[in-house]
Amino acid sequence: MTNRYETVFILTPVLSEDQTKEAVKKFKDLIKKGSGKVHHEESWGMRKLAYPIQKKSTGFYHLFEFEGDPAFIDKFETEFRRDERVLRFLTVKMDKHHLAFAERRRNKAKTSKGQEESVNEQSA
Repeated sequence: MTNRYETVFILTPVLSEDQTKEAVKKFKDLIKKGSGKVHHEESWGMRKLAYPIQKKSTGFYHLFEFEGDPAFIDKFETEFRRDERVLRFLTVKMDKHHLAFAERRRNKAKTSKGQEESVNEQSA
């Protein structure tokens, strides 16, 4: 039986753009290798942390929404703990309300992005 999960992780800010992409690709490939399926992925970019972690005040935030076996989550989180590029991570099992909220949030982001593009086209 597979469940839907959402994982947010923070990468150290000292990484270059290529190193950040490589770290994200590593975790995405790990999900696929563990017979999971990535449904949605978001890069939130560099953001200020609420409190310093390892003497760093910023980090690269990334979100995965995926489907996988419950037994896979332990292995997945172990990889986060082993990777020194990861400052923090959080994996949450999504219930039907969480799924509905995530869908609404994505649709809202799409419509606001579409409105911004149409405004930019009209002003050009």
